Amino acid sequence: MSLLAKMDAAMAAKDETAMNEIFHDDYKFTMHASGNVLGKQDVIKWAMSDDINREKVRIIYENDEIGIEHSFATFSDGNTQAVMAVFTFKDGKIFSLETGATNMPKA
Repeated sequence: MSLLAKMDAAMAAKDETAMNEIFHDDYKFTMHASGNVLGKQDVIKWAMSDDINREKVRIIYENDEIGIEHSFATFSDGNTQAVMAVFTFKDGKIFSLETGATNMPKA
């Protein structure tokens, strides 16, 4: 199973132990739209909450250094975004994530 597939499964199952193993201790998630940068524990806490639901997750490309993924994220406030994510890997773990997101119309 690929690293991104492991992460996707861990997030869907809200498996905190697996997420701790998958994300590098120096993990950083950069959200360009807001300028926020989240660390490993911030992201795991968010993933464990009921704030985000990821659907139609597609791994576009992955090798030992980088992964690219597209998904639709719906948040507890009802907003949905199409998200393009670029991951870098280090020491066999996910080291960083940068995203671009497009707001989708509410149904």
